[in-house]
Amino acid sequence: MRLKPAGIVILLLIIGVLAYFALKPKITEIRNENGKELSTTSTQEAERNTDTGRTSPPATRTTASNTREFNYTPEEPENGQLRGVVEVGATGFNSFVINMDEQKRWKIVSKDFGESLAYEGLATTEDIRLGLKKYLAAMFDKGVSSRNMHFVVSSGALKEPKTVTISNELKKMGYVVNNVTPDQEAKFAFRSTVPPPFADNSFMVDIGSGNTKVSWLEGESIKTLELPGAKYYEKGTSDEDVYAQVKSGINNVPAGKRNVCFIIGGVPFTLANQHRKGEERYTVLKEPGAYTAKDKKMAAGLNIYKAIEDASKTDTFVFDWDANFTIGFLLSLRK
Repeated sequence: MRLKPAGIVILLLIIGVLAYFALKPKITEIRNENGKELSTTSTQEAERNTDTGRTSPPATRTTASNTREFNYTPEEPENGQLRGVVEVGATGFNSFVINMDEQKRWKIVSKDFGESLAYEGLATTEDIRLGLKKYLAAMFDKGVSSRNMHFVVSSGALKEPKTVTISNELKKMGYVVNNVTPDQEAKFAFRSTVPPPFADNSFMVDIGSGNTKVSWLEGESIKTLELPGAKYYEKGTSDEDVYAQVKSGINNVPAGKRNVCFIIGGVPFTLANQHRKGEERYTVLKEPGAYTAKDKKMAAGLNIYKAIEDASKTDTFVFDWDANFTIGFLLSLRK
């Protein structure tokens, strides 16, 4: 029988419908597979974009450090005594009063940075003597006895004529003035800054104006390094040279001593002060690139900080608001 054109069209439609229902499960399966493949590809592409920074950058220490904390609480001293120490500097005094017990556990009682009471407008030795007596009276009012008051002159301050004059006047008043070397400063700083539980696997950095001190524990002895300070630009030294010097020096710190870097000094103080959350003793610094330098000294300090981070690969730099190398000096005393 010969079909008319209209019949052929109807037959083809019937065949098409039957074929569609026969193949529908397979078509659905193919679509699902393609959908999965497309989804996987999109996810992988997003991950690649994230890794390469084309969409959103990966989380870094800069972001994490906004909320990071160093949750360590030092042991409280028991039946301790008040001890005072004054750092005689080139432009003023840094003074600290601590409560320290026989086990060398200590707690800060008071701290004053950059006190210039005995420096401003004091031209003669008699002016200096009177100024010192007034300054010391304020320290004694905090409860420190005369025999527990100590004076330390840093290695950098010894180069200043006025520091030498003040040191001499203190000696005439019957006080012992202790001059310390960079090596001693680094050792004292380690004692006061690195908590005992971290002494075996961490290191200390003190970024000062004249030099940077580095120290860590090896066996029973403290090893030290002296590197350029944050005012190296005054000597005409380039950023590149200092970066190379610091990075080379930090390579001497054993890999097993780089768990945490406990850091102090003028520039770290300025950095930590930008994002301190309250009155916590420890502030975890952000990475160097997260800060903007406000002056030459800060820029130089950040250059040193970056070299330390790059060389050590340490990702935790903890600033201690209470520690100072002069407190380490007190901890080194037998009585």
